[in-house]
Amino acid sequence: MFGDLPHDRGNSFGRQCKSPPLRGTALKRVFDVTSASLGLVLLSPVLGSVALVVCLSTRGAVLFRQKRVGLEGADFVLLKFQTMTLRSGSEKGEFDAGDSSRVTNVGRFLRATKLDELPQLWNVIRGDMALVGPRPEVRKWVEVSPERWAIAHTVRPGITDPAAILYRDEERVLAGIADPERFYREQILPRKLDLYEEYVRTRTFWGDVKILGRTAIALVRCPGRPLRKRSA
Repeated sequence: MFGDLPHDRGNSFGRQCKSPPLRGTALKRVFDVTSASLGLVLLSPVLGSVALVVCLSTRGAVLFRQKRVGLEGADFVLLKFQTMTLRSGSEKGEFDAGDSSRVTNVGRFLRATKLDELPQLWNVIRGDMALVGPRPEVRKWVEVSPERWAIAHTVRPGITDPAAILYRDEERVLAGIADPERFYREQILPRKLDLYEEYVRTRTFWGDVKILGRTAIALVRCPGRPLRKRSA
């Protein structure tokens, strides 16, 4: 559909296929930085409280840092509150699909409420991410479909997007799958990429505002939409 693209690593991804220009791109960036900055200020009591609880309940650093692939295929360090006991290799993207054995009690609450994602407001301010955009993956999963990720990587990755709303309950669903890694690769990831490509084609500033509103509603009112296992 999009032609043959090389499997080069790094910045070659985004240069291979440019997304349509977004009206209000400058406005979107100003909105993102202003909103993220205001969010960090207003949520500072929550951030401080979560950091303290994580520090008291988890060994190691309060923040979890992991390399993800972002704009134009460049690596950046994504931030989250630590929710799991540490294991060598996790920062490199080893897959834990459906494995909740290392999630702490505090971590379960943070994951369910998405409070563990709040440090990514700093990623937005730094320019690594946007409030809305395709969720960034580790390079292992980018290399599964590099030609499709090339489309997603023409825009900044986001804290939320339509796929993040649809697959909000992903971890719970994968926990019930016999081979969660295969199910993610063959079922969930292709559908996410469909949604990422659609977002890149149709994105607008006001569309992003609507996605933020849908995300807020999902967090407040919806327990998460269960996924249905499709036949292989």
